[in-house]
Amino acid sequence: MSDQRRRVQPKVLLFLVTLGVLMSVLAGVFVWVQGHPGNRAAAPAIPPATSASPTAAPSPKATPSAPAVPVDKLRGRGVNILLLGSDTREPNAKAAAARVATDQRADAIIMVHITADRRHAYGISVMRDTWAAIPGHGFSKINDGLALGGVPLMTQTVESLFRVHIDHTVLIDFGRFTGLVDALGGVEVDVRTPFTSTHDSGHVFRPGKQTLTGAQALEFVRERYAFADGDYQRVRDQQTFVKALIAKLLSPKTLTNPETLRKVVSSVSSFFAVNAGLDAPAVAGLAYSLRNIRLQDSVFFALPTAGVGTSDDGRSIVLQDPAAITKIRTALAGDRVAQYIKDSGIQPAR
Repeated sequence: MSDQRRRVQPKVLLFLVTLGVLMSVLAGVFVWVQGHPGNRAAAPAIPPATSASPTAAPSPKATPSAPAVPVDKLRGRGVNILLLGSDTREPNAKAAAARVATDQRADAIIMVHITADRRHAYGISVMRDTWAAIPGHGFSKINDGLALGGVPLMTQTVESLFRVHIDHTVLIDFGRFTGLVDALGGVEVDVRTPFTSTHDSGHVFRPGKQTLTGAQALEFVRERYAFADGDYQRVRDQQTFVKALIAKLLSPKTLTNPETLRKVVSSVSSFFAVNAGLDAPAVAGLAYSLRNIRLQDSVFFALPTAGVGTSDDGRSIVLQDPAAITKIRTALAGDRVAQYIKDSGIQPAR
């Protein structure tokens, strides 16, 4: 498939990969909270006897013990999670999980670093056209890693870029995105760069705060043709939406309403988690360890670049900024991403 043809297809959205882990964490918290004795409904009162004849007292039942607190198996050190979005659909989802060539590209890539103290999370967006070394295949657009060798090779490619070990990799399908947003009653975003969508309904996004439906949100995070800088503005809008979505998900109105939680978790049931190690116990353990994290402790920013260029075979590419990448590698290795953001003057998504 030509590069030009891929560009005009609907792309999987950057915020969805973040959402994939977020929703897994939310589901883990939900399961634990629902099972905790302090959150169970009170036992119904024993009805009065309807007969004068004495009846034998029921045998006392053993009180179930409280479920064990989920264990974070990676506690004490930073955790790196690679989140990928592609046009994955069955039956090639399983193929993507294996080290085989597919017809897919990782059109959304974000490296999430959770600090060792579990109080901060940082999402680093990588432009899909970034020119990078793909192990065993030389240099190409970084999103080609998924096509050339499935999730294993894509993981290796990002590990090579950042020079860190990736603990978990998740591949996301965005088929139920609109249902998720609608299940939340919409998501309020602050549109800072107004535009008219070139997709679907052609919705006009006026400046200022507004609540988006699922369909409108999909258009908001997909758009790039309406902007002079294309993908760069799209990444900014996606990050803006991520922050707004997290705020909605972590609001008391959502977390304390079991029915809303059920709808939200159900809406993402089709998401495809690739990494076998990210099972229910692992999700619950990580979720519980993040119980004290606040919205302002989650920062999203784009990997700095050196602009755009053209590859030897004539493709439009995004050039790496070697100095910036070196600093980020050092920050990730030392669990000091916050200091890197401060020193670099990076403005996170608002």
